[in-house]
Amino acid sequence: METNKATLEKANAAIIQGDHEGFLAHCTEETVWAFVGDRTLKGKEAVRQWMATAYAEPPKFRVETIIAEGDYVTAIGKINLKDDDGKTAFYDYCDVWRFRNGLMDELKAFVIKP
Repeated sequence: METNKATLEKANAAIIQGDHEGFLAHCTEETVWAFVGDRTLKGKEAVRQWMATAYAEPPKFRVETIIAEGDYVTAIGKINLKDDDGKTAFYDYCDVWRFRNGLMDELKAFVIKP
């Protein structure tokens, strides 16, 4: 069985290629994504709809640190996304994933402009 860390790395590789469904294949149907201070997405379909706009152009990111323990994987790094005006915005992020049965079930994401 694949480790949770390897699952996250495969999912990240898919999203960099713009493969939303490839990423979502690694998530549970009930996945919940909480962007601290912003919004919470509940369910794979809500995440799919958010990705269609937020990741219309694949994000560029660099994972600097990954910490895996039990059902949790934490990824810390930098990400570039298009803002509402279509300009590239730079952020630091920390994603804390909780896995269930080998799939990404919950995300608590801290995304801030440095």
